[in-house]
Amino acid sequence: MYRSHNCGELNASHINTEVTLAGWVQKSRDKGFMNWVDLRDRYGITQLIFDEGRTDKTVFELAKTLGREFVIQVKGTVIEREAKNKNIPTGEIEILVSELTILNAAITPPFTIEDETDGGEDIRMKYRYLDIRRNPVKNSLLFRHKVAMEVRKYLSDLDFCEVETPYLIKSTPEGARDFVVPSRMNEGQFYALPQSPQTFKQLLMVGGMDKYFQIVKCFRDEDLRADRQPEFTQIDCEMAFVEQEDILNIFEGLTRHLLKELKGVEVDKFPRMTYEHAMKTYGNDKPDIRFGMEFGELNEFAQHKEFPVFNAAELVVGIAVAGAGNYTRKEIDALIDWVKRPQVGASGMVYAKCNEDGTYKSSVDKFYDQEDLANWAKVTGAKAGDMIFVLSGPANKTRAQLSALRMELATRLGLRKPDEFAPLWVVDFPLLEFDEESNRYHAMHHPFTSPKPEDMHLLETNPADVRANAYDMVLNGNEIGGGSIRIHDKETQQLMFKYLGFTEEEAKAQFGFLMDAFQFGAPPHGGLAFGLDRLVAILGGQETIRDFIAFPKNNSGRDVMIDAPSQIDSQQLKELHINLDINN
Repeated sequence: MYRSHNCGELNASHINTEVTLAGWVQKSRDKGFMNWVDLRDRYGITQLIFDEGRTDKTVFELAKTLGREFVIQVKGTVIEREAKNKNIPTGEIEILVSELTILNAAITPPFTIEDETDGGEDIRMKYRYLDIRRNPVKNSLLFRHKVAMEVRKYLSDLDFCEVETPYLIKSTPEGARDFVVPSRMNEGQFYALPQSPQTFKQLLMVGGMDKYFQIVKCFRDEDLRADRQPEFTQIDCEMAFVEQEDILNIFEGLTRHLLKELKGVEVDKFPRMTYEHAMKTYGNDKPDIRFGMEFGELNEFAQHKEFPVFNAAELVVGIAVAGAGNYTRKEIDALIDWVKRPQVGASGMVYAKCNEDGTYKSSVDKFYDQEDLANWAKVTGAKAGDMIFVLSGPANKTRAQLSALRMELATRLGLRKPDEFAPLWVVDFPLLEFDEESNRYHAMHHPFTSPKPEDMHLLETNPADVRANAYDMVLNGNEIGGGSIRIHDKETQQLMFKYLGFTEEEAKAQFGFLMDAFQFGAPPHGGLAFGLDRLVAILGGQETIRDFIAFPKNNSGRDVMIDAPSQIDSQQLKELHINLDINN
């Protein structure tokens, strides 16, 4: 037995107990006649003491050779600590060591294994196994485990059954790019890694499984950012004989359960907002509703006033920023430069200050009088001491730009509090969206999403106006999950494929197995998938997901620790019937 106790559990009640501990050397302090060593494992830190007057001479000298991150085992007696440390659970005691075994020596690590480390992100990702020893990363992984366990418990108690679905599947043209896997036994043919288990969970409903879930890896070959990885994890769920309301109620319950059990937070309301309202009021379909700054459309009060920029715009829209009336010109100019960055893309910004005496001062006073500016304040909800920021241009583009500004201002003003949670359902998404590049409609969610029955007649004449039986759950300005009621009959599914530009032959080649299954009595069904990585990060008070993934990829999709992706042996290529021509 390498240890009788871990390094986080001993306290004053164990004084005079003989114990055996094992772990890593966090640090040592050699005072000549006395040597203290902090021993660390996953559970905490225990201080060891080697005393020249009480410790065997051989053990005492061996302790002087210990370096950081040495793996050791000690035996000794728990004694009362003279200089107590109230900041750690083991701070009242220390171990008077009688036996010391070096299980493995260690070279000096490339960065300090401390909560506040001197290692940059690149070096920590290269030595991720060392980074995991640090409390922030270790605790993030433990928190992820707790979330997954609570999810499994909640869903299992509601009679959901966890079913595994395949990783080697058929490539389909919708959605992001697939990762493909060559088949050695089927020359010239490829598997794809699943972007989601979508068709399989629908087939499980056909199979009568009724309530399915799994915590499953998914794969998408797309550009990366802080909250996106090429492989990610979903809490994937599907139910038969349900309507949208049933699904929303169950997953409101799951979210309430997680917030209460893991954060001690009670949430009463899950507001519902249509996609149209979200886009018009917040400029995106995942609004953060922890703060205001709702959009006010100003066309009526800003156009036809001899200001050509606004007159030429499809949309003039503004937000009121509480208390920003004291911004200096330097601060305002910095914000104008911020919205003009390529990532945002605005050509400029107009502002109007709401003075405490009820008057207004704007950057376009030449064109607008006090009455005009008072109307701007009324539409945006601005009060005395506030500042109104206004953007203009093409409607969709301008809303996206103002949304980015709104979030940036909220971050700067400390309004996006990580310990405050505001969930929201966004519903009634468009079924289809038009892609200019391919000159055809694509499914906004996926091809199996059911149209709202009352909008079916619009498919032929106004496909862009057809609403989907789809819904997203948003938490603190992040989409944490989404789903839909599915199409469950062959005729409607064929119609959907038609409007997505599939020929009958293409639809049969790609999804014939699903269409065939629908002929054998598919029940009405629907579901939802939560992004586990993002959900865990937000519950953990962050918005980036890397520290909640044990071995993440970098922004280029590389694992710098194991140097992947990498070239493979020419013999493997030959067995897979693959010839490389990377020059073309």
